[in-house]
Amino acid sequence: MNYENALKHKVFKAIGKTADGRGERAFVIGGYVRDLIIGRPSNDIDVVTEGKGIDLAKAVAKELGIKHVNVFKTYGTAMFNYGNLEIEFVGARKESYARESRKPIVEDGTLEDDQNRRDFTINAMALSLNSKNYGELIDPFNGLRDIDLGVIRTPLDPDITFSDDPLRMMRAVRFATQLGFTIVPESLDALKRNAERLDIISMERIHTELNKIILTQKPGKGFKILANTGLLARFFPEMVALQGAEKRDGIGHKDNFFHTLQVLENVCAKSDDLWLRWSAIMHDIAKPPTKRFDKKNGWTFHGHEDKGARMVPVIFSRLKLPMDAKMKFVQKLVLLHLRPIALTKEIVTDSAIRRLLNEAGDDIDALMILCRADITSKNEAKVSRYLKNYDIVVKKLKEVEGNDSVRNFQPPVTGEMIMNTFGIPPSRPIGDIKKAIKEAILEGDIKNDPDEAFDLMLTLGAEMGLKRV
Repeated sequence: MNYENALKHKVFKAIGKTADGRGERAFVIGGYVRDLIIGRPSNDIDVVTEGKGIDLAKAVAKELGIKHVNVFKTYGTAMFNYGNLEIEFVGARKESYARESRKPIVEDGTLEDDQNRRDFTINAMALSLNSKNYGELIDPFNGLRDIDLGVIRTPLDPDITFSDDPLRMMRAVRFATQLGFTIVPESLDALKRNAERLDIISMERIHTELNKIILTQKPGKGFKILANTGLLARFFPEMVALQGAEKRDGIGHKDNFFHTLQVLENVCAKSDDLWLRWSAIMHDIAKPPTKRFDKKNGWTFHGHEDKGARMVPVIFSRLKLPMDAKMKFVQKLVLLHLRPIALTKEIVTDSAIRRLLNEAGDDIDALMILCRADITSKNEAKVSRYLKNYDIVVKKLKEVEGNDSVRNFQPPVTGEMIMNTFGIPPSRPIGDIKKAIKEAILEGDIKNDPDEAFDLMLTLGAEMGLKRV
């Protein structure tokens, strides 16, 4: 099969012309070819040559008038950008592995050697760029067939493929999730047999693949495969612990693993934000350690939001996820995710709304997306009732914020103002006065107004025996 018409871009012609002039064979290979056939947009082009990849890259750059080429001598690769394309060159190679490492012993090889070392059949296809067979598809493992079948399959023995480089197991799940494909039974079984091999992979590489799964349209599929193959247990046992629905004295609770996946996909339908999606994953993470049963109340998970918030930095640290504002965002949403739900079950007071606004701050909209997503009951009437109540809460949030401006607010009276007014040094009364003023604003006793706050400060000071200087 020939794809000459699909390779009309100037850059492909330049690569082919340069390779011909050097007497080398050159090919587009891997993900770009796969996406070209599937019809997915892709700007990342991998070029393999039966020569020196760095030398070909420099020669092609010269042909195209590109002055800067990034060279990575250690890996024998080079890359440059051309328009919106990122093009990487490497020499064809063959690899062998030591069991304790995913770093291969690399030798120069042929296109056939290079295709043999690829992870999946759909990523092993190549298109020739040489003039004599420009656009010809070289597909030794029937990747085209597997695209038509919608399956993920390894070119060689899956046990060897996954054991050699265990990160390929995460990639198998990622591609199955991204493309909506199915992992063939023999490869799926090999994932289970080799799951413990994932332990030699760095958490940075694991979380990179995991985040790509989370950013798909339907990440639940990926998490189910990770759980069923034993891969998830190697790096995220807390999520595995969510699995299972227990019944006692005729009273059962839902499977919190599948509930979490439903919440995650509900969030995905509303937002592409990775960290909001992580909040969905983590929102009930502490239900297993807080699970209790008694005949009066049935199953309870009291305090799971607080314990879950404390688990967030522990899990993020282990997974080598960022320990910055992103982690704090997830932690905040886990801690607060029950607050709006509680407001739907009672008369919504302005005070409760002010406190929620103050604690959630600029993340209130994200919190409401998570809370709406958390409604996964099969009882349509119950879902409808909760959503209508949420509409009331959202309306109230807007009204209170418009009137009182309490989102992220700090009391209008500062510690310095208190010290100057009463002529006192830094001391406990300053904190007590600030706290009392903040509570008064949140309760609606005074407005979030400097004059009203100052008057209350004078009253509070007088009650403490302080005199204005």
